[in-house]
Amino acid sequence: MAASPAISFEIFPPKTPQGESSFNTALAKLETLRPAFLSVTYGADGSGQERSLHLIERLIERDTPLAAHVTCVGAPRGDVDALAHKWRDMGIGRIVALRGDMPGGGKWQPHEGGYARASELVAGLSRIGGFDIAVAAYPEAHPDSPSSRADLDNLKAKQDAGAVSAITQYCFDTEAILRFRDNAAAAGITLPINVGIMPIVNFASIEKFSARCGASIPGWLAARFEGLEDDPQTAARVAASVAFEQCRSLIESGFDSFHFYALNRAALSLAVCRELGVSPKTAEAA
Repeated sequence: MAASPAISFEIFPPKTPQGESSFNTALAKLETLRPAFLSVTYGADGSGQERSLHLIERLIERDTPLAAHVTCVGAPRGDVDALAHKWRDMGIGRIVALRGDMPGGGKWQPHEGGYARASELVAGLSRIGGFDIAVAAYPEAHPDSPSSRADLDNLKAKQDAGAVSAITQYCFDTEAILRFRDNAAAAGITLPINVGIMPIVNFASIEKFSARCGASIPGWLAARFEGLEDDPQTAARVAASVAFEQCRSLIESGFDSFHFYALNRAALSLAVCRELGVSPKTAEAA
């Protein structure tokens, strides 16, 4: 690979003192890789917004750029706009705009007087101004979408409303990502695509989460982790290898930007990034 790719990481506010300690350790390590940004989520179901605010307040003075999440869930437009104004006043220049999911996983229902869909949210954020707006994209289509074509139409609507980039849901099927890119281009979508990468910390957990979010688990992937339930060291090596192989294949196919769902842990993402040629920033070079 001639040049290392651009990278970013998704983190979330820790909930416990133990989680806080682990988060601080991971954050320090991830920042040495000089990511393009850290994406700070508060949960697609709208939970954890206050923790997200406090975390961003804590991180805003650091060197690493931040991206704040904003969703349509559980609030009227005025409250969502007020949050966006707060992010902007704090110096946040990048927003990840999402529809979000209902608490408890129920059928999507817009809040009365709220933004009904992500494209409306993007349009509202564009009116406020001052943000680079990233949106979600789904190589395997969103679970609520009636078809892949409808999903692409929705992404095009978000682009037309003012989005400037897309971050994909993780997808272990590299061919599906390539098909999605080609189909998106044919649909007039020109947004730069930042491919979401999920290093597998716990395969059983990923299986359960993937079933809820519509990400498939290929048979070959399940076979790679078979019998490793009680062997975390080997499982970690396999996980790093799987993620690196996917990134390398995608780079060879023209992608140059990856968004790691780091789950507030650093080891696997660090290993993959180092294999991709992303060198850490040493204290002497700082």
